[in-house]
Amino acid sequence: MKLVCQRIVLIILCIVGTTSCFAQVNNDSTTTWASDETQILQGEKVFVVNDSSELLALGDSLTKKKRDWATWRPNVKKALWLAVVLPGAGQIYNRKYWKLPIFYGGFVGCIYALRWNNMMYKDYAQAYSDIMDDDPNTQSYNQFLHLGATIDDSNMSQYQSIFKTRKDRYRRWRDLSIFCLIGVYALSVIDAYVDASLSEFDISDDLSLHIEPTVLHDNQARNVLKQNALGVQCSIHF
Repeated sequence: MKLVCQRIVLIILCIVGTTSCFAQVNNDSTTTWASDETQILQGEKVFVVNDSSELLALGDSLTKKKRDWATWRPNVKKALWLAVVLPGAGQIYNRKYWKLPIFYGGFVGCIYALRWNNMMYKDYAQAYSDIMDDDPNTQSYNQFLHLGATIDDSNMSQYQSIFKTRKDRYRRWRDLSIFCLIGVYALSVIDAYVDASLSEFDISDDLSLHIEPTVLHDNQARNVLKQNALGVQCSIHF
Protein backbone atom coordinates (compact mmCIF):
# COMPACT_ATOMS: atom_id res chain seq x y z
CA MET A 1 0.00 0.00 0.00
CA LYS A 2 2.85 2.32 0.86
CA LEU A 3 4.43 1.55 -2.51
CA VAL A 4 1.22 2.38 -4.36
CA CYS A 5 0.94 5.75 -2.62
CA GLN A 6 4.50 6.61 -3.50
CA ARG A 7 3.83 5.84 -7.17
CA ILE A 8 0.67 7.99 -7.17
CA VAL A 9 2.57 10.94 -5.63
CA LEU A 10 5.34 10.51 -8.17
CA ILE A 11 2.84 10.53 -11.07
CA ILE A 12 1.19 13.71 -9.70
CA LEU A 13 4.57 15.42 -9.38
CA CYS A 14 5.44 14.50 -12.96
CA ILE A 15 2.13 15.87 -14.29
CA VAL A 16 2.57 19.14 -12.39
CA GLY A 17 6.14 19.53 -13.58
CA THR A 18 5.19 18.91 -17.23
CA THR A 19 2.37 21.44 -17.09
CA SER A 20 4.59 24.13 -15.61
CA CYS A 21 7.26 23.50 -18.25
CA PHE A 22 4.72 23.72 -21.06
CA ALA A 23 3.38 26.99 -19.66
CA GLN A 24 6.91 28.37 -19.39
CA VAL A 25 7.63 27.44 -23.00
CA ASN A 26 4.42 29.14 -24.16
CA ASN A 27 5.28 32.28 -22.24
CA ASP A 28 8.77 32.35 -23.72
CA SER A 29 7.46 31.93 -27.26
CA THR A 30 4.83 34.61 -26.74
CA THR A 31 7.45 36.98 -25.40
CA THR A 32 9.77 36.23 -28.30
CA TRP A 33 6.98 36.75 -30.82
CA ALA A 34 6.02 40.02 -29.21
CA SER A 35 9.60 41.20 -29.22
CA ASP A 36 10.04 40.40 -32.88
CA GLU A 37 6.90 42.28 -33.88
CA THR A 38 7.01 45.86 -35.15
CA GLN A 39 3.96 48.11 -35.01
CA ILE A 40 3.63 50.92 -37.54
CA LEU A 41 1.06 53.64 -37.06
CA GLN A 42 -0.26 55.11 -40.32
CA GLY A 43 -3.10 57.54 -39.70
CA GLU A 44 -5.73 55.58 -37.79
CA LYS A 45 -4.46 52.16 -38.95
CA VAL A 46 -1.88 49.99 -37.16
CA PHE A 47 0.21 47.60 -39.27
CA VAL A 48 2.08 44.70 -37.60
CA VAL A 49 5.09 43.15 -39.34
CA ASN A 50 7.23 40.23 -38.15
CA ASP A 51 10.52 40.71 -39.98
CA SER A 52 12.56 43.23 -41.90
CA SER A 53 11.40 42.04 -45.34
CA GLU A 54 7.76 42.69 -44.49
CA LEU A 55 8.75 46.07 -43.09
CA LEU A 56 10.47 47.06 -46.35
CA ALA A 57 7.50 45.86 -48.40
CA LEU A 58 5.11 47.82 -46.20
CA GLY A 59 7.29 50.92 -46.44
CA ASP A 60 7.27 50.73 -50.25
CA SER A 61 3.48 50.43 -50.28
CA LEU A 62 3.02 53.36 -47.89
CA THR A 63 5.46 55.60 -49.74
CA LYS A 64 3.72 57.59 -52.48
CA LYS A 65 5.11 56.84 -55.88
CA LYS A 66 6.51 59.93 -57.58
CA ARG A 67 5.34 60.76 -61.09
CA ASP A 68 7.93 60.50 -63.84
CA TRP A 69 7.41 63.69 -65.84
CA ALA A 70 9.77 62.47 -68.57
CA THR A 71 7.35 59.69 -69.58
CA TRP A 72 4.10 61.38 -68.52
CA ARG A 73 1.55 62.03 -71.27
CA PRO A 74 -1.51 64.28 -70.83
CA ASN A 75 -5.04 63.00 -71.30
CA VAL A 76 -6.61 64.55 -74.40
CA LYS A 77 -10.18 64.73 -73.07
CA LYS A 78 -9.09 66.16 -69.74
CA ALA A 79 -6.98 68.83 -71.43
CA LEU A 80 -9.92 69.75 -73.69
CA TRP A 81 -12.45 70.11 -70.88
CA LEU A 82 -10.05 72.08 -68.70
CA ALA A 83 -9.43 74.52 -71.57
CA VAL A 84 -13.19 74.87 -72.16
CA VAL A 85 -14.05 75.50 -68.50
CA LEU A 86 -11.11 77.81 -67.67
CA PRO A 87 -9.03 79.51 -70.37
CA GLY A 88 -5.38 78.65 -69.92
CA ALA A 89 -6.04 75.60 -67.72
CA GLY A 90 -5.39 73.29 -70.67
CA GLN A 91 -1.95 74.82 -71.20
CA ILE A 92 -1.17 74.43 -67.49
CA TYR A 93 -2.26 70.79 -67.61
CA ASN A 94 -0.07 70.20 -70.67
CA ARG A 95 2.84 71.85 -68.81
CA LYS A 96 3.22 74.51 -71.53
CA TYR A 97 3.46 77.46 -69.18
CA TRP A 98 5.19 79.70 -71.71
CA LYS A 99 1.93 79.94 -73.68
CA LEU A 100 0.01 81.51 -70.80
CA PRO A 101 1.33 85.10 -71.33
CA ILE A 102 0.37 84.87 -75.00
CA PHE A 103 -3.24 83.85 -74.42
CA TYR A 104 -3.82 85.96 -71.33
CA GLY A 105 -2.23 88.91 -73.10
CA GLY A 106 -4.68 88.35 -75.95
CA PHE A 107 -7.61 88.21 -73.52
CA VAL A 108 -6.55 91.40 -71.74
CA GLY A 109 -6.00 93.22 -75.05
CA CYS A 110 -9.39 92.18 -76.44
CA ILE A 111 -11.20 93.12 -73.23
CA TYR A 112 -9.49 96.52 -73.14
CA ALA A 113 -10.37 97.16 -76.80
CA LEU A 114 -13.94 96.05 -76.15
CA ARG A 115 -14.42 98.44 -73.23
CA TRP A 116 -12.74 101.37 -75.00
CA ASN A 117 -14.68 101.02 -78.24
CA ASN A 118 -17.94 100.48 -76.36
CA MET A 119 -17.35 103.67 -74.32
CA MET A 120 -16.54 105.69 -77.43
CA TYR A 121 -19.54 104.27 -79.25
CA LYS A 122 -21.89 105.31 -76.45
CA ASP A 123 -20.41 108.82 -76.33
CA TYR A 124 -20.67 109.37 -80.07
CA ALA A 125 -24.10 107.78 -80.17
CA GLN A 126 -25.29 110.24 -77.53
CA ALA A 127 -23.62 113.15 -79.35
CA TYR A 128 -25.23 112.14 -82.64
CA SER A 129 -28.61 111.85 -80.93
CA ASP A 130 -28.22 115.32 -79.40
CA ILE A 131 -27.13 116.97 -82.63
CA MET A 132 -30.05 115.46 -84.51
CA ASP A 133 -32.76 116.73 -82.14
CA ASP A 134 -33.96 120.32 -81.76
CA ASP A 135 -33.48 120.55 -77.99
CA PRO A 136 -30.91 123.28 -77.15
CA ASN A 137 -30.32 121.77 -73.68
CA THR A 138 -28.79 118.57 -75.10
CA GLN A 139 -25.38 119.57 -76.42
CA SER A 140 -23.08 116.72 -75.38
CA TYR A 141 -21.46 116.91 -78.80
CA ASN A 142 -19.60 120.08 -77.78
CA GLN A 143 -17.02 117.98 -75.87
CA PHE A 144 -15.80 116.54 -79.17
CA LEU A 145 -15.28 119.93 -80.82
CA HIS A 146 -11.87 121.55 -81.12
CA LEU A 147 -11.08 124.58 -79.02
CA GLY A 148 -12.92 127.59 -80.42
CA ALA A 149 -15.03 125.58 -82.87
CA THR A 150 -18.82 125.98 -82.85
CA ILE A 151 -21.70 124.36 -84.63
CA ASP A 152 -24.15 126.52 -86.54
CA ASP A 153 -26.48 126.10 -89.48
CA SER A 154 -23.61 126.33 -91.96
CA ASN A 155 -21.72 123.28 -90.67
CA MET A 156 -24.55 121.38 -88.93
CA SER A 157 -24.89 118.75 -91.67
CA GLN A 158 -21.13 118.25 -91.77
CA TYR A 159 -20.89 117.52 -88.03
CA GLN A 160 -23.95 115.28 -88.19
CA SER A 161 -22.19 113.18 -90.82
CA ILE A 162 -18.96 113.11 -88.75
CA PHE A 163 -20.71 111.94 -85.57
CA LYS A 164 -22.69 109.31 -87.46
CA THR A 165 -19.53 107.97 -89.12
CA ARG A 166 -17.61 107.79 -85.84
CA LYS A 167 -20.56 106.20 -84.06
CA ASP A 168 -20.77 103.46 -86.66
CA ARG A 169 -16.97 103.02 -86.67
CA TYR A 170 -16.68 102.46 -82.93
CA ARG A 171 -19.67 100.14 -82.97
CA ARG A 172 -17.99 98.07 -85.69
CA TRP A 173 -14.73 98.01 -83.75
CA ARG A 174 -16.59 96.98 -80.58
CA ASP A 175 -18.20 94.07 -82.38
CA LEU A 176 -14.85 93.14 -83.88
CA SER A 177 -13.31 93.11 -80.39
CA ILE A 178 -15.98 90.64 -79.27
CA PHE A 179 -15.17 88.32 -82.18
CA CYS A 180 -11.45 88.61 -81.45
CA LEU A 181 -12.06 87.68 -77.81
CA ILE A 182 -14.04 84.62 -78.89
CA GLY A 183 -11.28 83.77 -81.37
CA VAL A 184 -8.57 83.88 -78.70
CA TYR A 185 -10.70 81.66 -76.47
CA ALA A 186 -11.31 79.17 -79.28
CA LEU A 187 -7.61 79.22 -80.17
CA SER A 188 -6.64 78.40 -76.57
CA VAL A 189 -9.02 75.42 -76.57
CA ILE A 190 -7.75 74.15 -79.93
CA ASP A 191 -4.13 74.60 -78.85
CA ALA A 192 -4.68 72.59 -75.65
CA TYR A 193 -6.41 69.79 -77.58
CA VAL A 194 -3.82 69.62 -80.37
CA ASP A 195 -0.91 69.84 -77.93
CA ALA A 196 -2.27 66.96 -75.85
CA SER A 197 -2.94 64.91 -78.98
CA LEU A 198 0.55 65.45 -80.39
CA SER A 199 2.12 64.37 -77.10
CA GLU A 200 0.94 60.83 -77.88
CA PHE A 201 2.27 60.98 -81.45
CA ASP A 202 5.32 58.76 -81.75
CA ILE A 203 7.93 60.17 -84.14
CA SER A 204 10.66 57.76 -85.13
CA ASP A 205 14.29 58.82 -85.24
CA ASP A 206 14.60 57.34 -88.73
CA LEU A 207 13.24 60.25 -90.79
CA SER A 208 14.64 59.89 -94.28
CA LEU A 209 13.82 60.41 -97.95
CA HIS A 210 14.33 57.53 -100.35
CA ILE A 211 14.53 58.03 -104.12
CA GLU A 212 14.55 54.96 -106.31
CA PRO A 213 13.66 54.07 -109.89
CA THR A 214 10.35 52.40 -110.59
CA VAL A 215 8.25 51.09 -113.47
CA LEU A 216 4.97 52.86 -114.17
CA HIS A 217 2.11 50.81 -115.63
CA ASP A 218 -0.56 52.43 -117.80
CA ASN A 219 -3.20 49.84 -118.63
CA GLN A 220 -5.29 52.31 -120.66
CA ALA A 221 -2.61 52.84 -123.26
CA ARG A 222 -3.40 51.14 -126.61
CA ASN A 223 0.20 50.67 -127.56
CA VAL A 224 1.84 47.81 -125.66
CA LEU A 225 5.19 49.57 -125.68
CA LYS A 226 3.70 52.61 -123.99
CA GLN A 227 2.02 50.67 -121.16
CA ASN A 228 5.25 50.48 -119.20
CA ALA A 229 7.47 53.48 -118.53
CA LEU A 230 10.42 54.19 -116.31
CA GLY A 231 10.05 56.76 -113.54
CA VAL A 232 11.38 57.88 -110.19
CA GLN A 233 9.65 57.06 -106.89
CA CYS A 234 10.09 59.20 -103.76
CA SER A 235 9.16 57.90 -100.32
CA ILE A 236 9.50 59.40 -96.85
CA HIS A 237 9.95 57.13 -93.88
CA PHE A 238 9.16 58.43 -90.39
